[in-house]
Amino acid sequence: MADAAPSVDAVVTAGGVPRPDQPLYALTQGKPKAMLPIAGRPMVQWVLDALNAAETVRRIVVVGLGPDAAAGLTSRKEIAFVPNHGSLIANTEAGVKQVLAEDANAKYALVVSADIPALAGAHVDWITRACQETDHEIYYGLLSEADMEKRFPGSKRSYFKLKEGKFCGSDINMFSTSLVGHYHPAWHTIVDSRKSILKQASLIGLDTLLILALGQMTIPEALRRAKTKLGVNGRVLLIPYAEAGMDVDKPRQYELVKQDLESRAARA
Repeated sequence: MADAAPSVDAVVTAGGVPRPDQPLYALTQGKPKAMLPIAGRPMVQWVLDALNAAETVRRIVVVGLGPDAAAGLTSRKEIAFVPNHGSLIANTEAGVKQVLAEDANAKYALVVSADIPALAGAHVDWITRACQETDHEIYYGLLSEADMEKRFPGSKRSYFKLKEGKFCGSDINMFSTSLVGHYHPAWHTIVDSRKSILKQASLIGLDTLLILALGQMTIPEALRRAKTKLGVNGRVLLIPYAEAGMDVDKPRQYELVKQDLESRAARA
């Protein structure tokens, strides 16, 4: 049995509404992406179920859904709903501030995207426990191309090449609540550019961008450069669970995850 880890509160970012020019608009039709039905329930409900099943999650904050949009969502654990603040960075800050309003001594918050419905409680617990093995300000998860394609063949994630291999970013990460309201100005752009590692690297410097483009950047070197430029002490977490990064951004990904969740429901 795994050693117990201190519990954390989770912030679920659920504020996105696909526009007519975006891939999921045909499925969402102007409604919140988080409420897109998938395998019999709203996408965000699958995420809530995973957080409810996780032993290391104490309370849940959902940011970006109004009372009408959130109607019907359920949670066995204490849950709070915070209105949309207009951007991912603003919603994250609003969610963490709600965590601190509930517990001023909360040291960390687990930030989870509402569009990773294949996530399970065991995955959440592994990530939380791994993060709590060290004392950093930000824990940024990476998933290897091999693990992602083995679990979700043809997922068409955007991968970037490091010296250690090809990776994509996780959609569940943990960071210190002390960073709320004290972000380096570049963090706003980093969050806005989160789907492109090359755009993120360009913020740290052209030399970093060149080394990364050539596939010669190592994970420790990337962390060193980020800390020097941004003043944030971070740790990269290599996550073995593809579900933590299997977000639903395109119809192809929706169908892939839908089939997976329907198979899970049939086995239950």
